[in-house]
Amino acid sequence: MSLPPFLAQKLRLPVIAAPLFIISNPDLVLAQCRAGIVGAFPALNARPKEALEEWLQRITRELAEYDAAHPDAPSAPFAVNQIVHRSNDRLEHDLALCVKYRVPIVITSLGARTDVFEAVHSYGGIVLHDVINVAFAHKAIDKGADGLIAVAAGAGGHAGTISPFALVAEIRSWFDGPLALSGAISTGGGILAARAAGADVAYIGSAFIATEEANAAEAYKQAVVQASAADIVYSNLFTGVHGNYLRSSIVAAGLDPDALPQSDPSQMNFGSASTKAWRDIWGAGQGIGGIDAVVPTAQRIAQWSREYEAARGRL
Repeated sequence: MSLPPFLAQKLRLPVIAAPLFIISNPDLVLAQCRAGIVGAFPALNARPKEALEEWLQRITRELAEYDAAHPDAPSAPFAVNQIVHRSNDRLEHDLALCVKYRVPIVITSLGARTDVFEAVHSYGGIVLHDVINVAFAHKAIDKGADGLIAVAAGAGGHAGTISPFALVAEIRSWFDGPLALSGAISTGGGILAARAAGADVAYIGSAFIATEEANAAEAYKQAVVQASAADIVYSNLFTGVHGNYLRSSIVAAGLDPDALPQSDPSQMNFGSASTKAWRDIWGAGQGIGGIDAVVPTAQRIAQWSREYEAARGRL
């Protein structure tokens, strides 16, 4: 693996949990890290902005306590997602807190900025930047990102359209650093497939919506359980960036999922307006067909571990 030792040595399963807007909270992150995968949340989930310090204090304290009590199976590191787009007027405040609490991994989205990367590097943290194509990947590495998250076709949220096999192969033709793969992964076999394709870790989000710890409405969790890949709609209407959403939530909002208008990308917004959009229009990826129940996070990860080892055995 091309992961740095502090990460590779603490992962009990090669997975980074994707930071889910609104849904990821300290309860979910702590459960993910204790189960041996990287837990993550978007900084913007902590509202008002003063709550972010409370979240970071709690996560760092409780993980340290867990590690002291479980020296033979310590927790995995956690990550904070920063939206770098100009509409995020909290970036400077939130990044300063990441520096203060020495957040091990910062995931950057919708913009690659050298000053952000340098701030994280100042205390020894690493930056993983999510990309939907090779052009964006080159820009991120050229500006100083440590690793990449390949957001391929079928991923939840702001997904790309390129096959995961094609995207990983093109990135690996020139980049040998840390690489995560996102795109409809919801089983232990899928995690192993991501490794076989050339990624270091799988990057999984939608499966965590249907967990007991997730900050999602019960109707949202049940919609994920009941839906399949055919129920996912790809549109840029809701935030200005193309993403994947549950058909049922679009219908419930009074819209025709088969005739959605195109949004003007220049109107991208990641402030309060996007909060309402993501509360009413539910994001999810094509891998939700593999999710058949709402369960505790630790149980889902334990199931993946069993499936991962079984898949390795078959091969």
